[in-house]
Amino acid sequence: MPPGVYGMQDVWEREGRQQVNMEFLLPTGIYLSFPVACSDTISTIKKMLWKNAKDEPLFSALSDPDAYVFTCINMTAEREELEDEGRRLCDVQPFLPILRLVAREGDRVEKLITTQISSLIGKGHHEFDSQKNHEVNEFRTKMRAFCEERAQERQMLPWHQWMEYNFPCELEPCSTASHSGTSRSVKKFFVNVKFEGSEETFVLQQVHQDLPIALKQNALRKKSTVFRSAKQDKPEDYTLQVNGRLEFIYGKYPLCQFEYIFSCLHGGITPHLTMVHHSSICKYQEEQGGLSNQVSRSRAQSKPPPLPLKRQNTCSLWSIQEPFYIHLLQGSRVNADEGMKLVVQAGLFHGSELLCKVVTSSEVSVCSDPVWDQKLVFDISVSDLPRMSRLCFALYGVIEKTKKRPTKKKNKRADCPLAWVNTMVFDYKDQLKTGEYSLSSWPSVPDDKGDLLNPMGTVEKNPNIDSTAGLLIRFANIRPHPLYYPPIEKQQKLKEIVDNKNYTEFFEDDKELLWKLRAEVRQHYPESLPKLLLITKWNKHEDVAQMVCLLRKWTDLPALHALELLDYSFPDPHVRSFTIRCLKKLRDGELFQYLLQLVQVLKYESYLDCDLTSFLLERALANKKIGHFLFWHLRSEMHVPSASLRFGLILEAYCRGSIYHIKSLLKQNEALNKMKALNDFVKSGSQKATRLQTTEDMKVCIKQDTYMEALSDVVSPLNPYILLCEICADKCKFMDSKMKPLWLMYKNKYDTVGLIFKNGDDLRQDMLTLQMIQLMDVLWKREGLDLRMLPYGCMSTGNKTGLIEVVKNSDTIANIQRNNSNSAATAAFNKDALLNWLKSMNPGDKLDQAIEEFTLSCAGYCVATYVLGIGDRHSDNIMIRETGQLFHIDFGHFLGNFKSKFGINRERVPFILTYDFVHVIQEGRTNNSEKFERFRKCCEQAYKILCRNGTLFVNLFVLMKAAGLPELSSSKDIQYLKDSLALGRSEDDALKNFKVKFNEALRESWKTKRPLAARAPLLQELIQQQRVYVLDSLQRYRLSGCDPGTGRLFIHDTALIYNKTDRTLDQESGASGAGGMNREEAPGKSPEEMYIQQKVRVLLMLKKMGSNLTPNEEAFLRNYAGVVHSQMSQLPQHPIDQGAEDVVMAFSRSEAEDRRQ
Repeated sequence: MPPGVYGMQDVWEREGRQQVNMEFLLPTGIYLSFPVACSDTISTIKKMLWKNAKDEPLFSALSDPDAYVFTCINMTAEREELEDEGRRLCDVQPFLPILRLVAREGDRVEKLITTQISSLIGKGHHEFDSQKNHEVNEFRTKMRAFCEERAQERQMLPWHQWMEYNFPCELEPCSTASHSGTSRSVKKFFVNVKFEGSEETFVLQQVHQDLPIALKQNALRKKSTVFRSAKQDKPEDYTLQVNGRLEFIYGKYPLCQFEYIFSCLHGGITPHLTMVHHSSICKYQEEQGGLSNQVSRSRAQSKPPPLPLKRQNTCSLWSIQEPFYIHLLQGSRVNADEGMKLVVQAGLFHGSELLCKVVTSSEVSVCSDPVWDQKLVFDISVSDLPRMSRLCFALYGVIEKTKKRPTKKKNKRADCPLAWVNTMVFDYKDQLKTGEYSLSSWPSVPDDKGDLLNPMGTVEKNPNIDSTAGLLIRFANIRPHPLYYPPIEKQQKLKEIVDNKNYTEFFEDDKELLWKLRAEVRQHYPESLPKLLLITKWNKHEDVAQMVCLLRKWTDLPALHALELLDYSFPDPHVRSFTIRCLKKLRDGELFQYLLQLVQVLKYESYLDCDLTSFLLERALANKKIGHFLFWHLRSEMHVPSASLRFGLILEAYCRGSIYHIKSLLKQNEALNKMKALNDFVKSGSQKATRLQTTEDMKVCIKQDTYMEALSDVVSPLNPYILLCEICADKCKFMDSKMKPLWLMYKNKYDTVGLIFKNGDDLRQDMLTLQMIQLMDVLWKREGLDLRMLPYGCMSTGNKTGLIEVVKNSDTIANIQRNNSNSAATAAFNKDALLNWLKSMNPGDKLDQAIEEFTLSCAGYCVATYVLGIGDRHSDNIMIRETGQLFHIDFGHFLGNFKSKFGINRERVPFILTYDFVHVIQEGRTNNSEKFERFRKCCEQAYKILCRNGTLFVNLFVLMKAAGLPELSSSKDIQYLKDSLALGRSEDDALKNFKVKFNEALRESWKTKRPLAARAPLLQELIQQQRVYVLDSLQRYRLSGCDPGTGRLFIHDTALIYNKTDRTLDQESGASGAGGMNREEAPGKSPEEMYIQQKVRVLLMLKKMGSNLTPNEEAFLRNYAGVVHSQMSQLPQHPIDQGAEDVVMAFSRSEAEDRRQ
């Protein structure tokens, strides 16, 4: 008799399985059975079970779903707890179709939290454990204790102080000007207020400068009058919540300074608020505290063993005068051409400073595991090694370049960079490293030999060990006992000894003079600390001791100057501690403004446990908004191998200190995963079906329960104050660009919210640009200048994925021009289109306010785009709201990295100021110079404010070099910003230069309406280039002495080419009138094709008549051989009578006319 078949192995092996009937046993003894999809996650199945169990007896006895975990018998016949609820049922593969629900007890709560954190940060805790790294383990222990202690302190706060953490106020930058005017203080506005739990609303009148408590008093008075309540509530027991948002209005700030009320006042909207009693806030606080306490109780009480005490060295590190050296033993997994010789270069750095001469190993033959076994000695004594000494290696191959002809000279040698890796000389406990270290390297980018070493790079080893070259080195045991870098007390004693010396040396160099007068620098020029640090001789321990002791007495610097000290050029721990001491004085709003840069410079830290990490965690645990954005800034780069360990550990620590925040962040992460899956579905479907069909399929997909559940009731990653309640599937769509971004619309109780999800585009550059625009807006408002900027929300959430805020009631300039013109061809040249659209959106008295909004915002973006060097500006990435507020989008090019085609720069003006814009600013009247002069003054005032803060912008961009953005990688990129902000020049000189740029933009305004016509910008530039090229060619013929007949032939043909190009421009631009209407039809070619064809034609004629072409011209013909072949048969063969001078004069007149206009 054959044995019976037990278990579900055949079910899991069967292809095409859809559903399986599962049985569930609840803790209450209730038994349930229902079918589930094999692809459902454990989390989804638990929600289905809860839904089915609601109608069963004893359901009220069950706790929160998170208090329980499923158990099953797995395929190895073992009982397994399904802690990771993100796994699918088909991945779990239970042996029997039975899942038992059990209560979490003891360390089960700890396991759940650990599993959730691992899922949230994208890195399992076992990956940290497997490091077997003492530094990692000690950092995790220390940071967990630090964060949990902060969490407990937070829960002990009174409710009004706890709100400052959980719901920090969103305030507009205040200026002295905003409070100075008496007329401003008496302005009144209406507020719509209701009480929590009641639908009855009251309309109250308040003064702009009223505090929130005045509004609460009025609301309570109104409530008492209407309901005739005998009980008198205290206004201190209430707080004001913005309807439909997790945003509150409280504290001692004027009502008009709160962002929500400020935006309502400017938009002519009545603010809607809810009076919330403090008991509701306390209940929310208790819920969060209860979860944290539960985790604290469940945490195992076992403490890690005490760390071994440092053994005291018998002699000072500074007394060891022996040269520092290491042993280069061998390499591994080296992949190089057999004809090469392998060489290792090693250098000692302190920040960007090379401490001594670079050392180079001997050459060895190429093999997978090359052996050097060589001692590398550095020209620096052990006593002079700075604390943050960094040992940098570069592995490269040497190629012999043999010459074709034998000569006495040696063959040239070329270096082929293969890999680089860095490591610290001292460990995280200040101990000089000893023994063998295996270093897995990072691949090199081909460059000059002088740049083979990469001191700016990470000191982390490459985690992809199997696919990268490795180096095995050995640090020497200089003494039989450990050697530690001397503590600060010994440095103080050394300084006293050094100060007693009688210095008689005469200093001629500026650096020496600055060092000699360092005390005066501290007293009179404290902001020059970075300069003093750069000239400090970090390879002389006497100088280091004096600098460190001087630093302890240094006055705290403002953030403007302190931020510069976070660059990798200043690695000394005392310098970085001093910097954090300065930054601790930043208010939360100011810290939030620089958070993006502070996260990036974490990559410059040499050890996990550093002051910057502790500072960021402390502030994140004291302000939920900062914590939210710190999480996403870190989480978005977890795919970067060099940063994943450090960022993952910080994320783990933050989650330990914000247990209650995990649930919200998990929900956001789940929604983003669904958006990515939906985007992949759209990309795949759009290749097979029509746009209409794909859109309908997308909506059907969103309406599935799993998608609706994941995408609804989620806190917006862009703004933690906004809750995305219900996704409106019928209003969702996808956009036409290559990556098919999703356009998702949400419906809240009081409003609608839109998001754009991008998958495949790097949003970090957009995020940085918008951060700078927001900073500009803050600086302008502090000076009393509100230019109505609109730095919309934008956030990178992962590897080339992110979200962008949809600005409601807005449209692109291109769409407005097309929709308000009779034909698409003439749309870009209809100067009235924009003004007519504003009139239609703002009838009557509203038009003046709309034009005011347009004028101010246009001024702000003119200055911002000029200073930041933002390129690729056209009518599809300039938008305008119905209120008149203009704003720019899509910042793919900045810092002067403008688009070019065939070597031609597409950006011909400093910033976009089209004739259409000028027409709106002047209210449609050509003689309205007063309005335009006010616009000009706004631009100049805004520019002067930015110049006064130029150092801040430069410092922030320098710190962002760690991000690895393609257009922010070199000193040339930073130099553009220094030039545009006129750093080092007086304010008068800077303003004079800006006026020149402004006039240039204005002079070109009649042309810049053509660049907004999609294809016209390049064509206009091509014609100008062609004209110059033809004139140059004519001049070459004059000088070459060719015969008159041939010259006239060439001149006539080039003139025909120009006329043909000119006709193309007119038809491309939609020129009208008698001249334009009677010309022949333009060929069906793009501007680029026309330019190539015409240039090939000119070059062929030059060549035909014996002129020598330049190497670039010859290369151009080789690159377009197909065009050359087609043009050879079309060269003119007939003689003509037109003289050369006539054509030259015609070209000259045309060019002069262009300049005059």
